[in-house]
Formats: sequence, structure tokens, C-alpha cells
Amino acid sequence: MAERTAIIGSRVGLHSRPAAIFAEAAGELPVEVTIALEGEPAEDALDASSILSLMGLGAEYGTKVVLRAEGEGAEASLEQLVTLLEIDHDSE
Repeated sequence: MAERTAIIGSRVGLHSRPAAIFAEAAGELPVEVTIALEGEPAEDALDASSILSLMGLGAEYGTKVVLRAEGEGAEASLEQLVTLLEIDHDSE
């Protein structure tokens, strides 16, 4: 299983627009991706393609989250998603 840690870069955290952008990107990937706050057990991870799960995560600016995926293309998929999470989508 591939795993990456990312730091939320949007000033408003993982809410509204940043969550929608991230959920759409996660849903288009060839692997299923989960997300959890750093330090939470892997079995408590949420579906990264669900905007409701993302907003319920409560990840604010600067929060560390862990992304996990398994299967062919997992490493590249996670790298792409980490980049999305670390961008401040509110500055655009």
C-alpha cells in the first residue's frame, strides 16, 4: 500500500472549493484513495473522492493528512493528490 503525508495549503482548510477540487481529482484516478488526519488508524480513513467525507474531516490550514492507495498507479496518484492538497486554492 502506498502512503503519502500532505499539509493542507488552503487558508480555509479542506472546505468547499478545495474539497470539491480534491474530491473530483480523487474520483478520476484509477485507484481508490483514502484520507485521514495524521495519527489516526488506517481503518478510520475516509473515502477521498467524497466531498462530504472531506469536509467532515475538519482539516484546517496546516493540518497534516495521510493519503493511502493500493494497486497499479497508486504512487503516481498519491503524488498528484498531495500537490493538490498543498496548493492554496483560495489565492487563485
